[in-house]
Amino acid sequence: MIIDVHTHINNYHVEKVVSLEACLDKLTESMTNNKVDYSLILTSYVTNEHRPGIKKVVEATRDRNNLGVVAGISYLNYKEKDLREISDYLKEGQIKGLKLYPGYEPFYPYNERLKVIYDLALEFDVPVMFHSGDTYAPSGRIRYSHPIHIDEVAVDFPDLKIVICHVGNPWIKDCMEVVYKNKNVYADFSGLVLGDFSEKFERYMKGQLEEMILYAGEPEYLLYGTDWPISSMRSYLSFMNQLDLPDEKKELILWKNAAKLFKIDVSKL
Repeated sequence: MIIDVHTHINNYHVEKVVSLEACLDKLTESMTNNKVDYSLILTSYVTNEHRPGIKKVVEATRDRNNLGVVAGISYLNYKEKDLREISDYLKEGQIKGLKLYPGYEPFYPYNERLKVIYDLALEFDVPVMFHSGDTYAPSGRIRYSHPIHIDEVAVDFPDLKIVICHVGNPWIKDCMEVVYKNKNVYADFSGLVLGDFSEKFERYMKGQLEEMILYAGEPEYLLYGTDWPISSMRSYLSFMNQLDLPDEKKELILWKNAAKLFKIDVSKL
């Protein structure tokens, strides 16, 4: 069983518009080729012809049982009507979590404007995912995306389930401390590489993740995610196989932690 907690269907090649259905077909094709059973699609903080909004993605995935949706929320632009729409989807079980993009947008995770979002996540018992670490776009401001800022939220909202995306790379040591200290914080290791891992970088990141597990303990907090299509599913599975871990710990990372955290009914897959 494999659950990928971090994929997108954004069109990163904006010179041409690609239909939503075509993007979904491409995602499911990659999943089939790599024996991935379920993927979470994270919608963007930006909505345009290249980045479909929450409503379109939810509607398009209703009959695709191997896909779930995490709603991306814009700190700068969200309105009350957006939160009402998200609340309705949460009631219907159509959204598995919420996603915020510090770094891509200029805010710290502990900003007061976000309390209503954290309250919404608590009400429906869904995780909040945070972009963390390096940004794909050079226009990002990485002082906002340092994983150390997540500690403030974890302490102020101890019942809130939090996911640090990309293990805060390149600040993985800081991420491991936040995860170790706060039992309500998880991390995915998506987006560590563009495309495929090189042999040298794969060896380097392998050491980083194994050190994290050594420090933070049993990897019940660690989630498998790729950041597809930016990162290759095939290369990520190869990387996962290189980790020096017993099979039962790999199973936790590959699907068991995600199934529990995001309430994914694996019996239906």
